[in-house]
Amino acid sequence: MLLLAGALRAATVLGFPRAVAVFSFTVALSTQPVRGVLRHRPPLSNLSANCWSHLHLVNMFNSYNVKSYHSKALKSPYPGSDVERSLVPEDKVGWLIEWKDYNPVEYTAMSVLAGPIWADPQINDKGFSPKFNERDGEVERRSLNGLYVVENGRPRNPVGRTGLTGRGLLGRWGPNHAADPVVTRWKRDGSGNKVAHPVTGKNILQFVAIKRRDCGEWAIPGGMVDPGEKISTTLKREFEEEALNSLQKSPEEKAELEKQLHKLFSQEHFVVYRGYVDDPRNTDNAWMETEAVNYHDETGETMDNLPLEAGDDAGIVKWVDISEKLKLYASHSYFIKLVTEKRGAHWSEDLGPECHE
Repeated sequence: MLLLAGALRAATVLGFPRAVAVFSFTVALSTQPVRGVLRHRPPLSNLSANCWSHLHLVNMFNSYNVKSYHSKALKSPYPGSDVERSLVPEDKVGWLIEWKDYNPVEYTAMSVLAGPIWADPQINDKGFSPKFNERDGEVERRSLNGLYVVENGRPRNPVGRTGLTGRGLLGRWGPNHAADPVVTRWKRDGSGNKVAHPVTGKNILQFVAIKRRDCGEWAIPGGMVDPGEKISTTLKREFEEEALNSLQKSPEEKAELEKQLHKLFSQEHFVVYRGYVDDPRNTDNAWMETEAVNYHDETGETMDNLPLEAGDDAGIVKWVDISEKLKLYASHSYFIKLVTEKRGAHWSEDLGPECHE
């Protein structure tokens, strides 16, 4: 209880909601070896009999377990390379598990070491003194999940070991913040009527999906938050660049896009998820965090006036029917599932009491 109270006080000082600070405590508990029931559960599922995604957003961290919450960040080879992570057994992911022989591979991509504007210097570089767990000038080094440990000058992944140290492809030491706009509409037939799934009878929801150029996986059209940038700005900018190819538009065309998008992005929306992402680029010292927000076009009229066109990091962009069969990049399938639950849309043909990923 003393550890929990301390985490809550510290998170409050940093400006984080008290409920979010509980995550640091629950992850610490969940790092104990878990066997049996977890072994056959897919990523991002719950231990309880009820579907954990029905829980209130700020309490969802209580339901995470290391095995299911940290999966893609353990796979080899590391994206964009031939680098193999050190193998991390299931029962040694958590930092509270003593492992004297842990010997992770050190890797930071040359594109990061080249010193682009979006990347930090190396930890020991002269003049680089990052303020971890704080707002560091224009760079946000606070985690959405509360306080993280800094060991030997390096931040430590709050979820556990990944078999790789350094930053990999990520620019920042510690949390790397992204934003994911989930733009949705109802699937409609030729007469404009909503289309219901033949088994569940629930209306089918569609979302704007892109096929990433870097890995070929389908994903939400999101991207990194620039230093000093508001999340709302990032969400709108990334959608324009990746799903509408705004970077290649004339000033007149871009002005019209802005006008139409303002209707969608200024209306009521809801935060789907805020926190750590099980991303294949994560390392022991750098990890992805995101804020996913759903913008829903109830009538479809706004998006009908915005022809989709792939741009920036997207190879293809299109409307995709949402169901449990979707296999998306990182934790994006989970974000999409939360949206269907919020909108009362079709997800699974299984009508039983269990929820499935």
